[in-house]
Amino acid sequence: MLANLFGDFVKGKDYSYLPDIVQKGVLLHRQIDDFVDHHPKVTELRLKLYKDLPKIAGIAIDLYFDHLLAKNWSTYHNQQLDQFIDDFLTYALDAKHQSFSETTFNYPRRYIHLLTLIKRYDWINRYVHLEGLEMASKGLSKRISFENNLNQATGVYVENEREIQSVFEEFMIDAKNKFDSSPIL
Repeated sequence: MLANLFGDFVKGKDYSYLPDIVQKGVLLHRQIDDFVDHHPKVTELRLKLYKDLPKIAGIAIDLYFDHLLAKNWSTYHNQQLDQFIDDFLTYALDAKHQSFSETTFNYPRRYIHLLTLIKRYDWINRYVHLEGLEMASKGLSKRISFENNLNQATGVYVENEREIQSVFEEFMIDAKNKFDSSPIL
């Protein structure tokens, strides 16, 4: 999980310099991203939302799906979300899990800092509520290098909630079938 989440921090196609477990996590992260990006229902939804969220509809859908996964967590996992997140972050922030004895690789400080912020501000648990979606949308909007209206994504979500929820549910069924039933790596 720690290596999978790290996938957003790895640029380019050559990540052979990473330890094997981190390479596998990055690969899984990219396979999941690719599956989302090419899922037919997600593509339809992205095209529909493009008029309200030009250039960033795909980013908004990622945030919507994060919100819906947090909100419906018990449908997909038997452990409570807050306990799952606490267990993961306790593991991730333990220094012995941040470096690899067989290589000189250590997770970068900015990645560990992000994990620290996620824990301190309880970001993932906040995703359960619209307030968390709004916080994420506004925060990410400021970090995007081009002018955008991602800060308005929560309003677009509310207007299209039923359709977004339906696409999310269909996507999750397909993703579960794909990633539970076939070897990924």
